[in-house]
Amino acid sequence: MTPAVKALQKNKVNLKTHEYAHDPAAESYGLEAAEKMGVDATRVFKTLVVMLDAKDYAVGVIPVSDMLSMKQIAKAAGAKKAAMADKTDVERITGYVLGGVSPIGQKKRLKTFIDESAQACVTMFVSAGRRGMEIEINPQDLKNQTSAQFAPLTQE
Repeated sequence: MTPAVKALQKNKVNLKTHEYAHDPAAESYGLEAAEKMGVDATRVFKTLVVMLDAKDYAVGVIPVSDMLSMKQIAKAAGAKKAAMADKTDVERITGYVLGGVSPIGQKKRLKTFIDESAQACVTMFVSAGRRGMEIEINPQDLKNQTSAQFAPLTQE
């Protein structure tokens, strides 16, 4: 079990885990997950770590079919600007490898923002903390477990 699954089970959160055979050659981990699980890509979310104002980090959880708006996540976080965090920083801070970063169970708890589109989903999918494994969870439960805020985060 991953730290994400353990944390949710410990807090008695209703979840389902889904596993699939990850292809290391896949160009997009999130789109691969949606395809292999047979789920609409608007319900599968990727976890992205950004650096805010060159001193702080935050997490954006957005549909795999969309692109993160740096302007929107900076605004949601109350920062002047945001940029994608360096790969080595992401892995060090979260304890997860890229393509398997979960918004739950990270080594260091970061400010978390979930794209507002998640609120329209009965359940959504996020990484369980490793490539080839997803957690299906209610968006409100994810918000509660990560102390997140819903906000518009994607590029138009």
